[in-house]
Amino acid sequence: MTEGFRVQRNEAGEEVVFLNDRRRGALAEIDKAAFSRFHVKLCLVAGVGFFTDAYDIFAIGIAATMLGFVYGTDKQDHLPALKKWQETSLKIAAPLGNLIGQLLFGVLADIIGRKPMYGVELAIMIVATFGQAVSGEGPVLNIIYILTIWRFILGIGVGGDYPLSAIITSEFASTRIRGRLMTAVFAFQGLGQFVSSFVGLVVVGALKNDIEDSRSKVDYAWRFLIGFGCVPAVLALYFRLTIPETPRFTMDIERHVGRATRDIKNALTTSGYKVYHDDDDDSYEPRASAPRASKLDFIRFFSKLKHWKTLLGTAYSWFALDIAFYTLTLDNTIILQRIGLGKVHGKVYQSLFNICSGNIITTLGGYIPGFVAVFFLIDAWGRKPIQLMGFIVLTVLFLVMGFADVSGITLMVLYCFANFFQNFGPNTTTFIIPGEVFPTRYRSTGHGISAACGKLGAVIAQYLYASTDDGQDHHKLQRVWKILSFVMLTGVLSTLLLPETKHRTLEELSDEVQETYITGVNGDGRSAVPNDLHV
Repeated sequence: MTEGFRVQRNEAGEEVVFLNDRRRGALAEIDKAAFSRFHVKLCLVAGVGFFTDAYDIFAIGIAATMLGFVYGTDKQDHLPALKKWQETSLKIAAPLGNLIGQLLFGVLADIIGRKPMYGVELAIMIVATFGQAVSGEGPVLNIIYILTIWRFILGIGVGGDYPLSAIITSEFASTRIRGRLMTAVFAFQGLGQFVSSFVGLVVVGALKNDIEDSRSKVDYAWRFLIGFGCVPAVLALYFRLTIPETPRFTMDIERHVGRATRDIKNALTTSGYKVYHDDDDDSYEPRASAPRASKLDFIRFFSKLKHWKTLLGTAYSWFALDIAFYTLTLDNTIILQRIGLGKVHGKVYQSLFNICSGNIITTLGGYIPGFVAVFFLIDAWGRKPIQLMGFIVLTVLFLVMGFADVSGITLMVLYCFANFFQNFGPNTTTFIIPGEVFPTRYRSTGHGISAACGKLGAVIAQYLYASTDDGQDHHKLQRVWKILSFVMLTGVLSTLLLPETKHRTLEELSDEVQETYITGVNGDGRSAVPNDLHV
């Protein structure tokens, strides 16, 4: 058998010391690993989910306008439009699904494993996106109801992607680049936002000559716009399904130290993986005794003030951020209207062109530059200072937007600054920090709880959006800005509850003693989990 993977059956105390030393050595190998092709592959494969998420968020804003032209019974700017409740239901369904998916997949990834769940959520996204694109209506069922159901299912898949992609990335990343690697994954949101607006612009331009007189052409447009979002996901599905299990899960939850050591070398040295079977000699390696997840252990761990404060800090910060993020996103067409890039009376093509081009301008003007800035500074400044700065600047910006009657270019500049400091601030850090501060056995669950609280904020944002009354009364919009300013101020306070995670290992952040983490050895080592799930 391979030397070093079977623990010699000497005295129990010697075995425990040996396994603890081997575990710390394996963790050190991950934490000090050089940037490699495997990290690039990991970033691309994990980023696809966030591309699809952002693509869908912004595409539905454009598609809702198109759906109004085709199926709407109301009138807005002398053009057919969806009723307010119909538009709101389309936009609220996905965040509700997100909330469920984040909690469900977050817990399952800590029980079953990161690898078995990874790809399942992407498959859900693909099916739901395709289902939206081919939806129809009949005498009994309105298309808005069908789309709402599909969007809820899509939301479950997107929600599951948050804890899985965050945890897999953080557990494979070396300490010095962990912030940048997680930022790179999350920054695919910016790419998804840009591509959704660009695809919308291309589709509208291609149908320019026919779109005014033919509602069926607009029907083609929204279906292609929504359906295109699943293309990158389809291309990445195979790589999701074949990505290796994280060594930290193998060591700390499955309790196979030797197997995890081998996996690290396969992944980080060769950028590959290998499936091991029951007849492999080291499948009989002794399983270590270590802290295990349970209801009692969960309560014990999070009942400590330090850990409870951390969970409250990550959950509430994400909750506060998403109220602002989704209000800005969903109010996008209203803000563009006040800037002068909204609907044009009676003109379908010009209205859609303005909305798509306006989205591109604001994306390039604030959203993507914010991701670029945080990528270069996240591992130098730290997560906590950037999150504090973002919440403080957003508090001031929303105050200005709430008390000053601004429009046109002034509003566009303020809006771009708000997008910039969301991404160069709490939009990125609320994703990163929960993936770092919890122990392996609760890392995905903690991230899922935090993200779900964020989506609860997104649901509240839908109602703030609905209260703006299509921007006809700009005083209502100003009241929303004032509310957001207060919410951002509370985000400043919740950030103070969080530890700084820069240049600290995941084990150090877990606040558990590592020298004696393994307390014993159980049985002959045959795993209760099928070996074909391990790599």
